[in-house]
Amino acid sequence: MLELRPTCEHCNKDLPPEALDARICSYECTFCAGCVEGLLANVCPNCGGGFEKRPVRPVRNWKNNNYLGNDPARTEPKHRPVDAAAHAVFAAQIAALPPESR
Repeated sequence: MLELRPTCEHCNKDLPPEALDARICSYECTFCAGCVEGLLANVCPNCGGGFEKRPVRPVRNWKNNNYLGNDPARTEPKHRPVDAAAHAVFAAQIAALPPESR
């Protein structure tokens, strides 16, 4: 189950469970769309993968207790600012490859 991390790992922007600008990689590294599209160039600084929109967990119990009230979002942030210069060197090696080919 997704943790739904509460902030962007780089800029620490709030990303509540309903945030439409939250992006995650396959390891759930979580960044805001601004950081993914700008600084990160769609390259996860932790694994090299690409990012997708993070799904929004339902707030209402529509079926089988699969909702935010039963499975709350994580409250503890993972604030790990990215070293822009180091990431630029790393991303330059693989950014031209589509995420599914990395």
